Amino acid sequence: MGASITILLDDLNLMTATISWSVSALDRQTADGFVYTAHYRVDAADESYKSGAYGSESFERPETLVPYAELTEATVIGWIKSKLTAEKVTQIEAALQAQIDEQRNPTKASGLPW
Repeated sequence: MGASITILLDDLNLMTATISWSVSALDRQTADGFVYTAHYRVDAADESYKSGAYGSESFERPETLVPYAELTEATVIGWIKSKLTAEKVTQIEAALQAQIDEQRNPTKASGLPW
């Protein structure tokens, strides 16, 4: 029979960061408002540490345009996440969480012993 080990996350001092997506800028055609590139940020933070990433996604012209004045940040974030794919979104968010975890419990250090 095998033995089981229970590890409590609280004992490791691990916490889940809050992840937020935001749009920093939109590049568009002035004639019709077609947004061809969205620049975005993904930020992770807990009560003590933070991490972030920046990226851009380009879009193909759709058959029907959403009027520029009617765009919302949530709509554009949806476009970005769709273009990235769910797998890439998960990878980005996991990488930011890993950075927070490393800040909380460093595995590397530099310096001198004196």
